Amino acid sequence: MDTHVRPEDRVRTASRPSDLKITDLRTATVGWDRWHFTLVRVDTDQGLSGYGEVRDLASKNYALMLKRQLLGENPCNLDKLFRKIKQFGHHGRQGGGVCGVEMALMDLAGKAYGVPAYALVGGTFRDRVRMYCDTPNEPTGAEMGRELLKRIGQGFTMLKMDVGVQPLIGVEGALSWPQGMLPGDAEDKVEGLFNTTEVMHPFTHVRLTPKGIDLICEYVAEVRAVVGDKVPIAADHFGHIGIDDCVRLGHALEPYNLAWLEDLVPWQFTDKWVQLERALNTPVCTGEDIYLLDGFKPLLEARAVNIIHPDLATSGGIMETKKIGDYAQEYGVSMALHMAGTPVSTLASVHCAAATQNFIALEHHFNSVSYWGDFVGGVPKPIIQDGYIPVPEGPGLGFELNLDVVEEHLVPWDRGFFAPTPEWDDVRSRDRLWS
Repeated sequence: MDTHVRPEDRVRTASRPSDLKITDLRTATVGWDRWHFTLVRVDTDQGLSGYGEVRDLASKNYALMLKRQLLGENPCNLDKLFRKIKQFGHHGRQGGGVCGVEMALMDLAGKAYGVPAYALVGGTFRDRVRMYCDTPNEPTGAEMGRELLKRIGQGFTMLKMDVGVQPLIGVEGALSWPQGMLPGDAEDKVEGLFNTTEVMHPFTHVRLTPKGIDLICEYVAEVRAVVGDKVPIAADHFGHIGIDDCVRLGHALEPYNLAWLEDLVPWQFTDKWVQLERALNTPVCTGEDIYLLDGFKPLLEARAVNIIHPDLATSGGIMETKKIGDYAQEYGVSMALHMAGTPVSTLASVHCAAATQNFIALEHHFNSVSYWGDFVGGVPKPIIQDGYIPVPEGPGLGFELNLDVVEEHLVPWDRGFFAPTPEWDDVRSRDRLWS
């Protein structure tokens, strides 16, 4: 063995980590139906590029505004750069830029060091990641059950369905609410009731009648009659009802052994989540819109949830979300991961899930999009195999972006295909948080 060979001499000279510098940040926005997703590319002076993804339906500007913070920096300084940019994120979609950039930095650092991204956060607890398949509203419980059976036939061992107030709109005697109180609401147009973002759940004063509760329970009973009791089924999208009706409905649904009840009330109301957790015998779950570990601490420290549900594209990216999972584990709380994105953000989530011990399952939202897996190469296909995704072993996030497919699915209102972004190079602002 040549003792004069330095360890750094074994690193590919085209990606010498200590000398790597960020030179550009570009985006491309893809989409289908009502969905759109911005892919982020961070370039360096050694020819390496890293990819991430801004959360679904969020503006690409949340990522582009970070460019001036990154130019000239070494992407391998992951913690330093995250501390530098995290102040420009927030809860909900507003965290998408920071998270998309963090994914790209993890991809770059892994490529520079020649290791998978999971190795940068401590290694793995598993070599494949369980997926749970989301299923939107179906008109009847029997039809929902048949859709869920298809997912079981594809190998999924956990499922989720939309169950809530929405199907009751227009059903005589199922709901009551203050007429005209909500934007777009009218005496004869109940459809406007849930198409608003202005009013949070506790303030709508929408009430479920006993008939409404019975109808929801009949729906879930039909689902269980088709699917059986063995496979865990979570429930989401309950609608804009207050906590008292959430408790009433939660009690009524207990015979159906649901895996969890998700986002019953907005995550910000810690005391209401405490009330729900204490009142119900079905696990309660929230978190897809929460940014950073600090955002999760009130719920965890109050022991207000049984499961946390961060979305990697909102919660802070790979490293921060692992910290969230580890903190939850100290309180005996499991972590599932929300995800409605392309394979880019999904595979970033896989690295985080593999590295987090108390992980349950990762959401898959686009089972019916036939070309979903075509956006990336370099990983086994299909990406989801019998309900699991094998953890990528390649450097960084472990995939190669299929540029032809990206270009084919660019959204019509934003045809930029990783175009130069010089207008974001020199935005002037004093952003320091102290005097």
